[in-house]
Amino acid sequence: MVYETGNRTVDGAVERVLGGERLDRTDALALVAQPVEELAPAADYVRARYGDDTVDACSIVNAKAGNCTEDCGFGAQSARFDTGTDSYDFLDPDEILAAAKRAERDGAQRFGIVVAEEGVSKDRRPEEWADVLRAIRLVRDETDVEVDASLGILTAEEAEILAEEGVCHYNHNIETSPDYFPEIVSTHSFEDRVKTLERAKRAGMDLCAGVILGMGEAPTDRIDAALALRDIGVASLPVNVLNPVEGTPLGDADEAAITTEEIIRTIAVYRLLHPEARIRLTGGREVNLDVDEQHLPFEAGADGILTGDYLTTTGQSPADDLEVIAEAGLRPNTDVNDFDPEAVKRRGRDDVPSVETAAGTATGDATEDGTRN
Repeated sequence: MVYETGNRTVDGAVERVLGGERLDRTDALALVAQPVEELAPAADYVRARYGDDTVDACSIVNAKAGNCTEDCGFGAQSARFDTGTDSYDFLDPDEILAAAKRAERDGAQRFGIVVAEEGVSKDRRPEEWADVLRAIRLVRDETDVEVDASLGILTAEEAEILAEEGVCHYNHNIETSPDYFPEIVSTHSFEDRVKTLERAKRAGMDLCAGVILGMGEAPTDRIDAALALRDIGVASLPVNVLNPVEGTPLGDADEAAITTEEIIRTIAVYRLLHPEARIRLTGGREVNLDVDEQHLPFEAGADGILTGDYLTTTGQSPADDLEVIAEAGLRPNTDVNDFDPEAVKRRGRDDVPSVETAAGTATGDATEDGTRN
């Protein structure tokens, strides 16, 4: 079957992708200039041909917050910036398990244990490393969700241990293109991130790595980031949109630095460049997309979502996310966690506080020494 919009650039790209060809940079730059009303449905057509009409939900827990030594311009948890964000040491593994069980109940298929620092270190902080492994085992053994991790830079040995313990996806975002990366981060390099991803992949974990849009990058940077991720070989590509945090270098950024149309167009091109990956809409979507726009990325090739809270900010309820998925004409994935979507929606209608429904931001108040109450 030939896909036809009447737009030769879009139609030709779809035909080539469905024929097994990989589009190049020239192709991608031509596509990103096409009318979004022609590009979006074409990308959705490719998603439907490669996918199963489901949206895969993941959720995260902020397992260790604040005091990060890095200087990422968007980093609310960097010790270099005064953002007022809580700091605490690695959570008790049982508390992480409780967050995973909330995520399981709310429909997540995978659950990410996330720390905000350069990297969890087996050799420098062996007690913390032991807690990380205990948390992974608890979630692995006592829930039906897949265990993912985002623990910063890894050694080859650490990557192998995580894979042996059953970590399915390793998340380590590249944030932006290789050329624009130094404008956002100076304390480590783009290549440092790539090396960790390569170690994780060699160890046997699938890769979850993506970008943040709206940091002042050009459309060409968005394309170059997608091509770099394709070279690395990602299974899941999270697309964040900047939610500026006061006190960070990007804290004064205009929330409308990227338009809805640009977000949709970028996701559509990402789908054509990554026909078989999960293109996952993640942080910043509620801030940058109106309520009646949130379904649009899922009609332009997106088929993944981060549900619940984020690392330092509150997300919308899983019930609302299910409504967005339904509005796009899709259904939630239940391959790993065969949850009850109607029960999730009922809890949302009952206005249960988000602290009880969302897995993301750790609950409880931080004490002065960084522990949790």
